[in-house]
Amino acid sequence: MKWRPGTAALPGLSAHDAFESHANFGTHRIRRGSHPRLAFPARPGRLSLMFRSLHGLVASLLLVPSLSEAALPRDLRKPVEHLRAISKEGLGNAAAGAAWRKVAAAPPAALPDLLASMDGANDYALNWMRTAVEAVEQRAHAEARPLPVSKLEAFLKDTRHHPRARHLAFQIIHRADSTAPERLLPGLVNDPSNDLRRDAVDRLVQLAATAAAQDKQQGIDQYESALAHAREADQIDAIAKRLADLGRKVDLQQVFGWVTRWQLVGPFDNTGGAGFNTAFPPESGFNLEARFDGKKGPVRWTESTTPNEYGLVDFNKPFGSLKEVTGYAHAEFWASQARDAEIRLGCKNGWKVWVNGQLLFGRDEYHRNMEIDQYRLPFQLKAGRNEILVKCCQNEQTEDWTKEWEFQLRITDPQGSPIRPAR
Repeated sequence: MKWRPGTAALPGLSAHDAFESHANFGTHRIRRGSHPRLAFPARPGRLSLMFRSLHGLVASLLLVPSLSEAALPRDLRKPVEHLRAISKEGLGNAAAGAAWRKVAAAPPAALPDLLASMDGANDYALNWMRTAVEAVEQRAHAEARPLPVSKLEAFLKDTRHHPRARHLAFQIIHRADSTAPERLLPGLVNDPSNDLRRDAVDRLVQLAATAAAQDKQQGIDQYESALAHAREADQIDAIAKRLADLGRKVDLQQVFGWVTRWQLVGPFDNTGGAGFNTAFPPESGFNLEARFDGKKGPVRWTESTTPNEYGLVDFNKPFGSLKEVTGYAHAEFWASQARDAEIRLGCKNGWKVWVNGQLLFGRDEYHRNMEIDQYRLPFQLKAGRNEILVKCCQNEQTEDWTKEWEFQLRITDPQGSPIRPAR
């Protein structure tokens, strides 16, 4: 298979990039100052969680009625349209202040429709809409006016709506009724909204802690139930540590679903950062028997299976602690069926990722903090054999915190559940 070095087909964005313009889409070069190594795992910020709902957002665009078809009161339609028109470039901001005040003055009965108007909105508009909705809620509490809780619950249960709007609905319900979480969260442990699912798993963890204080085995059983539903890296790690305290070791490689078996080749040159945009021979196709001219002589593919519980593939181990170099990692992934999927990557070096010859994305950036699921790259997994190629570049910096030349990668569904290989 030939690995096409063209521009990316789909954006894979980190929390750092959540508000970067799509005009910056593709591969680009950024250099960083000193960053300490981030301890694993770290919870991605709210912005990166937005992108975890990418497929849910697409579904909302396809399935939820448009603003003109919604039941939004006529006097609120224009103000809401102004808020939805806000963008990073400042478009719509001139009218936003006046529009926000009109929306914030809406009656409490309009809350479900205002939440529905968040479907399909961009991140900037969502922030304006959220504060307007919260202003309506706060005024209702101040004036002792009832909230439409039953309609808000119906909105919450409709998974076609925007994940952030549904989570906001849950928060409003909770503030109106302190008993609501006990009623609602048990039904949200498999929710496509990561925030709602996280809240539901937090409840399971609290129940497990209470149970463990009375009965060790019951506590273990409930922690394992929480672990089965957890998708956030820090939740998984915290639950694993509590199970370890109770004498039950967790196989984190299995839980996260890391790709652990790779063929590695290198080093190739990256002097002055030129290697990132140089198509070295491994990008032309995979041949296990091939020999290449490396930076300091002939190189060949070598098998590597990482024992690291967080799936770290360390180029320094087979090739030595080197600088200004490029390495490649190749893996096969067998799938039982074609489906929407995501590459979830963590890397603090310059990188590119191809699947089945298609470049998904790349970043020419070095030694920023590394996180589990730092980058999400949507792609179409095909039935049968899939090929993954990772290019990982190391720069010239020599400080202790720049020595890492590594990555971690797993394949998940859009909600972060690991997809298990068929063989």
